[in-house]
Amino acid sequence: MKDRRKRDVVSWSRFFWCTLFFVVSCVLFTGFSFSTFHLLFQREKFRPEIVSGWRNPAMQAISGDSPAVSIRDMVILPDQVLIFLSYPPSTPLFTKEDLHCLYLSPNASQSAFVQPPDYINDQGVRDQIVRCPLNPRGFSISLILESGALLLHPGPTHKWDSLVYEATIDRDNTTVAFVKGLNLRPDKVYEPSRFECVYGWDFRKPRFLLRASVITIAQEIVRCETPLSVLNALQNDGIKVSVRAKGSGTLRSVARLGIGFSLGPGPEVSRKRYDMCACTMVRNQARFLKEWVMYHAQIGVQRWFIYDNNSDDDIDTVIDSLADANFNISKRVWPWIKTQESGFAHCALTARSSCNWVAFIDVDEFFHLRLGSSLHEVISNHSRPKQIGEIRVACHNFGPSGLSRIPVEGVTVGYTCRLLAPERHKSIVRPEALNSTLINVVHHFHLREGFNCVNADRGMLVINHYKYQVWEVFKEKFYRRVATYVADWQNEQNVGSKDRAPGLGTKPVEPPDWSSRFCEVQDTGLRDRVVLNFKDPVTNIFPWQEGNKKLGEILVQEKWRVQNKM
Repeated sequence: MKDRRKRDVVSWSRFFWCTLFFVVSCVLFTGFSFSTFHLLFQREKFRPEIVSGWRNPAMQAISGDSPAVSIRDMVILPDQVLIFLSYPPSTPLFTKEDLHCLYLSPNASQSAFVQPPDYINDQGVRDQIVRCPLNPRGFSISLILESGALLLHPGPTHKWDSLVYEATIDRDNTTVAFVKGLNLRPDKVYEPSRFECVYGWDFRKPRFLLRASVITIAQEIVRCETPLSVLNALQNDGIKVSVRAKGSGTLRSVARLGIGFSLGPGPEVSRKRYDMCACTMVRNQARFLKEWVMYHAQIGVQRWFIYDNNSDDDIDTVIDSLADANFNISKRVWPWIKTQESGFAHCALTARSSCNWVAFIDVDEFFHLRLGSSLHEVISNHSRPKQIGEIRVACHNFGPSGLSRIPVEGVTVGYTCRLLAPERHKSIVRPEALNSTLINVVHHFHLREGFNCVNADRGMLVINHYKYQVWEVFKEKFYRRVATYVADWQNEQNVGSKDRAPGLGTKPVEPPDWSSRFCEVQDTGLRDRVVLNFKDPVTNIFPWQEGNKKLGEILVQEKWRVQNKM
């Protein structure tokens, strides 16, 4: 539970001088109007504690000498603003109820207004991301607390599509940076000498920056040499890394290299903790996550890495409940738009120290094994030559199977009709075998020299891809695609691509015959296995339904009614 204790209230004499300083500063330097000031402080629940970020990157509290909570960075997405907060040590984190998104206009005739944040993501004990609705044109955005404290952003606001957005130190002490704005073509390695990496705290001060060579660069991933002075400074949380094409300006960055990295290559781990792991990226998939995790645990997955791409459903509660039930699952906030390839590359680096194999699949994709076998057995049979670094598994695409509502027993039980021919493949990867560029095309990677891939025997292993579910679920795909090089559904680009539903067009309008589409073969194999292994013979419900007590009671009553009619 978060500590929601309010901060101490300053004395009225100090408040008077703080307020005067704040008003003068804002009027002179931020365009903050007196009408806006009156609107902010006329509400009784605002208390006299002011935090000003005026010309002060450290965001000091006016009411004291200790550093206050600060807005570190701000990034504009197409539909939201990401506000990154940093906390001093041992400071309790805010909750959604503690904060308001504050919209300010330099025009005195326009009043300021507040809105609740869409969501708050905790990134650790000292970091949060507050997601605010997009500010109207001409308005700037800040945060105001229930206590009356105001947080202003002292630095520039970044655009999401021209930004170094994540970075990490690999075990060979190289820096791996994830970049938007270089506009590199997919699946192609570029000449590294045309680029360089830049390290520092403030990229507006060139004299205090360090430059380093680029080792590899491809798609949105740049691997750099890390200067020794940067490695020595990593414990001073906050040093940033950016990238520039030589002859051009340095990209803006929110990518910090901070505390917690295990530096140095270290000895190779001969025996890793997990034989089989799974990595996925989700957005508002909480209602399907339990079934996906519980099923794959039964066939041999031991560890799950969930990359959360701006969910605003109940995903934290679901992940916590799975962790409480002893599933080894963790979530990483990954708010960046159209970056699935980079997220999977980051996950491959994260999993390499503990996982022999990692499956890169979506939460609507389920491994379907030959009866009586396990993933461990299948992988062993396909990877006996040590040079095998990737196992590619064919996908069968399932349709709505005549349904018009979400199947209450889960996707594996509800959807039983699919297309005849398999499409594409998804991959199980040995992280040690990946090419240093980390190039991947959503679900398979480039491998190091000396490693090869192999196709899984379809008689032993396929993937049931519940791609075309009931319209209520499928229409969400129109909102935003997560893959970098895949066109959005509403984009006219590549209308005939296999990444789109055949014949659907570009508008999220349900076709009259949607429930009967994509149905060429009845396939109940996985459903039968799930019913056999998971269905409670007494209650007739599945473990992923257990949170819905009312639903369980309905199912039991229905079973009693049917039995008594026979």
